[in-house]
Amino acid sequence: MKKVLVSIVDDDRFFRESMCRLMRSLGHTVDVFSSAAEFLASPRLAETACLITDIHMPAMSGLELYRHLIDTGQTITTILVTAFPNDVDRARALNDGALCYLSKPVDEEHLTRCVREALKSAGSKT
Repeated sequence: MKKVLVSIVDDDRFFRESMCRLMRSLGHTVDVFSSAAEFLASPRLAETACLITDIHMPAMSGLELYRHLIDTGQTITTILVTAFPNDVDRARALNDGALCYLSKPVDEEHLTRCVREALKSAGSKT
């Protein structure tokens, strides 16, 4: 089965909803989650081809979520977004293999390119 689901994890309801609308307008299947724990407990985790997650969230950050996925062998192409970009997080995320590290407000064209690349790489792995 080809993975095509885009999962969005962000504690900010407005951002989740706007990202969901954008991804659906581009023709993608989307699911949204308000926390890393909610995403990790989801039965749709295995279907996720691209993860878009906020870095700064309570309980488990987007970086911690990404690291957890890597450590448990669940490789999901990941795009990290943040309202508080910094070079240390950017370097760490990209060195760990995150596809993109984007600042909020997110540039829709850049995000679209990242998602397209994520889905292309997910398609080649299945």
